[in-house]
Amino acid sequence: MKPGQQRGRGGKPQTPEWADGLKRLYDSVVDEPLPDSFAKLLDQLDDPSHG
Repeated sequence: MKPGQQRGRGGKPQTPEWADGLKRLYDSVVDEPLPDSFAKLLDQLDDPSHG
C-alpha cells in the first residue's frame, strides 16, 4: 500500500479524495500552452550558433 492510501471496503487500497484534486490541478497546468517568450528562449538555447 502506498503512503496516503487507505483501505476501502473489501481491503482494497483506496486513494484519498485530495489526491484526485491534486491530479486534476497538475493535469490542468500540464495542459496549459507554453508562453511565446518561453518558447523563443528554448529555441535560442537549442540553436547551435548561440553558444
